[in-house]
Amino acid sequence: MVTDGATQGRAGERAYATLLAEIQSGALPAGTVLGEVEQAARLGVSRTPLREALRRLAADGLVAQQSPRVTVVTDVEPDDIRALFELRRALEETAAALAARRGDRTVFARFVDRFADVDLSAPGGADAYYALIAQLDAELDAAVANDYFTAALRTVRTHLVRVRRLARDNPERLAASVAEHRLIAAAIADGDAELAAHATHIHLHNALASILTSLDDGSAARPAVF
Repeated sequence: MVTDGATQGRAGERAYATLLAEIQSGALPAGTVLGEVEQAARLGVSRTPLREALRRLAADGLVAQQSPRVTVVTDVEPDDIRALFELRRALEETAAALAARRGDRTVFARFVDRFADVDLSAPGGADAYYALIAQLDAELDAAVANDYFTAALRTVRTHLVRVRRLARDNPERLAASVAEHRLIAAAIADGDAELAAHATHIHLHNALASILTSLDDGSAARPAVF
């Protein structure tokens, strides 16, 4: 028999997933007021699971509570992005080095070939590339095999989806990013931990510079790859 608690838990998970996707996509932009009554009615849930969803989003840093019943979507400032990349560097450089030591080299060798085959000019080419990056991330997580690492990286990636949307698409940067990911995969496939970490460092340095330049230009409109 399904309990009320289980039902509310599923409703809270559904509300969280919906609001998260809407914040990340920009459907709920920074400054949007998320009133309890309105959002509960819109999402078709009671206020208890909605509050749980908002609590989780607040813990993620995606919303902030202005009053007991009013929550707003937080903004993303350049300083926030720099801070996020500080953490990203620490985690991803270490993860790449660990994967080079612990991972299945044949798995990452296949990624070298797959990045070489990326065609950004093809219909849906950029989306396919984003999906390939997500698959590489999943294999890195599996190679590191550390739940604490995975949890921390999940938080970083939650914010990166939103940050990526804010940045202007730069074809040259996109092509460079493909080459950078290919080098990272190749270093891991070769078991070269030092090169894997260094290649990741270079990639993240370039990614941060690209997004900050894009925001400074005031022309953010389409997603850029990190």
